[in-house]
Amino acid sequence: MSVQVVATKMAEVDLKDVPSSKDLPAGSPVSPASDVKNIAKNEASSSVSTSPTAESSSAKAGEGALNPNPGKMPQASAMKRTDPQQNGGEAFVNRDGTVAEAPRMKKIQFADQKQEFNKRPSKIGRRSLSRSISQSSTDSYSSAASYTDSSDDETSPRDKQQKNSKGNGDFCIKNIKQAEFGRREIEIAEQEMPALMALRKRAQGEKPLAGAKVVGCTHITAQTAVLMETLSALGAQCRWAACNIYSTQNEVAAALAEGGFSVFAWKGESEDDFWWCIDRCVNVEGWQPNMILDDGGDLTHWIYKKYPNMFKKIKGIVEESVTGVHRLYQLSKAGKLCVPAMNVNDSVTKQKFDNLYCCRESILDGLKRTTDVMFGGKQVVVCGYGEVGKGCCAALKAMGSIVYVTEIDPICALQACMDGFRLVKLNEVIRQVDIVITCTGNKNVVVRENLDRMKNGCIVCNMGHSNTEIDVASLRTPELTWERVRSQVDHVIWPDGKRIVLLAEGRLLNLSCSTVPTFVLSITATTQALALIELYNAPEGRYKQDVYLLPKKMDEYVASLHLPTFDAHLTELSDEQAKYLGLNKNGPFKPNYYRY
Repeated sequence: MSVQVVATKMAEVDLKDVPSSKDLPAGSPVSPASDVKNIAKNEASSSVSTSPTAESSSAKAGEGALNPNPGKMPQASAMKRTDPQQNGGEAFVNRDGTVAEAPRMKKIQFADQKQEFNKRPSKIGRRSLSRSISQSSTDSYSSAASYTDSSDDETSPRDKQQKNSKGNGDFCIKNIKQAEFGRREIEIAEQEMPALMALRKRAQGEKPLAGAKVVGCTHITAQTAVLMETLSALGAQCRWAACNIYSTQNEVAAALAEGGFSVFAWKGESEDDFWWCIDRCVNVEGWQPNMILDDGGDLTHWIYKKYPNMFKKIKGIVEESVTGVHRLYQLSKAGKLCVPAMNVNDSVTKQKFDNLYCCRESILDGLKRTTDVMFGGKQVVVCGYGEVGKGCCAALKAMGSIVYVTEIDPICALQACMDGFRLVKLNEVIRQVDIVITCTGNKNVVVRENLDRMKNGCIVCNMGHSNTEIDVASLRTPELTWERVRSQVDHVIWPDGKRIVLLAEGRLLNLSCSTVPTFVLSITATTQALALIELYNAPEGRYKQDVYLLPKKMDEYVASLHLPTFDAHLTELSDEQAKYLGLNKNGPFKPNYYRY
């Protein structure tokens, strides 16, 4: 019952005992010296029954009690006193010496408060009280806002025995009971992923991935679920783990497990859990993966190190992150990459849409959900002016922030200057900025020396894939105090009282603390699906043991699948125009070296 309803009902009960002006003769003074017994009786009646019938009869009784003889008003003038034996209750002394107890004001009791605070917290509840309260501040409006079970079950999913409705238990997630809610999240995502749904519809009959056994390690979100179900509809078998310990949507993982997918992930995994989940995906008796879909390179690295014989039997690798692609090029350069790999990260549709336009929106979402910060007038330094950095800077500038940029590449640096941003070294502005954002794909971009010099209340976060950009390990020392204030929000406090606000422990901000636009992920997911189809069906010899870019024709096809959403109409080349430009009328329209 809401506060207003409770207060209204209590007010009705109390006000019944007070006569209105129409109950008294004209010119009569209002006197509390009424018949004591009838008032007490009326009070008892009103406190017992709150139904409309009871209230009506009680009010009538009250009218009679307050004025049993309308033609004759009491002549006594009452004097109020306090009776110490009644715990401070008020009473009236009549002229004849009798004492009448006045109607007591009933204390409004908020039902929600009584229920909540009369409970004695359990042992687990006491230990996690502050954590639970801080989580509620973000879970209520966050996607992370991932659905969170209200129970205090802190049992690790690894210690649970769960089965879906069909009796299958080949998965490890937080709670299979959240499957129905996760299914609704997936259905919503499908509406914003037109290209992937179109690909599923067009190729479902052909089954181009029949026989493919795909092991994946990506963010497990509703959008990833649409991709996984599309791969399954195209004939693939899938086993999946999360590439980030904070980005998994537990309800979506539950829906996938209920649908028969082998998923090993939950939000808030430990480092040990992270590698255990990857191993459970790979190391299963009677199942040999032949395709890898990776985001960050951890899955590829694990199979390469732990299961070298398995790695040699892989037909192809699809990688979508800067970090993972960098690892693949290192393997290729060292002559250790024994399978062909597709670099999806550097495809135009991934670079320009997922990296630029996605981060332009999600950087603000992640910062708002975690800190409620006002951007106008804030001084922000963005480390790196690649596609992610460009998106972040554009969004912050539009919100009125004063934005600085750090860069190592003179071309990107010149772009930043031409876009109106001041190019600086980090140590030149570290004392004055309010927010520090890293998006370089490098390591130790922000080190302990920088952190020590930051102003009180400075917000520090990372928009790169890996958690290596901010030297978080250097903050885990005895002289510094860590204080969890919200889910994914920590105050790191120095001995002099200065504190910085660290988000997601230096991991990827947008997918750890908020969500990203579904439409943009449709572009990336469609690119990944086409890359898998290409590598799996390519004839022997087309792709050697190296890293390849997605063919330009596929990039253009992915873009064309999304145009109908905007009711967009492409202009077609005439035969004469195509001949003049030396192009095929159906594309590709740009050479591979073209920079969009």
